Amino acid sequence: MPGYTLYGSQGSGSSTVELALERIGLPYRSVRASTWESDSAQAELRSVNPLGQIPTLVFPDGSVMTESAAILIHLGLSHPEAALLPTEASARAQAIRGLVFVAANCYSNVSISDYPERWISECTEDDPLRERVRLGARAQLHRSWEIFADSFEAQPFFGGQAPGALDYLAAVVSKWSGTRAHIKKHRPQFLETVLRIEQHPHVAPVFARHWPAT
Repeated sequence: MPGYTLYGSQGSGSSTVELALERIGLPYRSVRASTWESDSAQAELRSVNPLGQIPTLVFPDGSVMTESAAILIHLGLSHPEAALLPTEASARAQAIRGLVFVAANCYSNVSISDYPERWISECTEDDPLRERVRLGARAQLHRSWEIFADSFEAQPFFGGQAPGALDYLAAVVSKWSGTRAHIKKHRPQFLETVLRIEQHPHVAPVFARHWPAT
């Protein structure tokens, strides 16, 4: 039976799924595909995910899973030996809460910040509303990260003694839309945590592939 197929792009949220698959030891094939890369496998991606969103993961049986948090939760529950999610029920519940928090409050505001025109009817290239929407989304994004930092404690990681699914998602999504600069000033301990996550031996090789200059 063939392995998994992961649709994604360099520096994108697909890196979180790469981290999980490699932590578990599952074989997968990477397909470069994104809506912003015209020379990528866009048509192939849309054939399995009409929204064209990444990451999209195709299972060996042909079934499709989308949404970063959902993929990470599924992999964590299906492969408890990899410790992507805490084994203790209460801690696991908080990790799942954190994954959904990042997806709902942070990831979504990154999308609005990057593509404000999608939320403005009949938007033109020079429409001043674009920048107002972008700034509003970034403010909401950064506020959401402040709340996350105040709500979730790393001991020394969000997953416990080693980085897990929540660590992966927090470290990746916090790299976008000016978040690291914001938390350096307003939540420096949280910045220390995400830097510790990306420097961990389980995480660093994937980060080096996706962000080779950092």
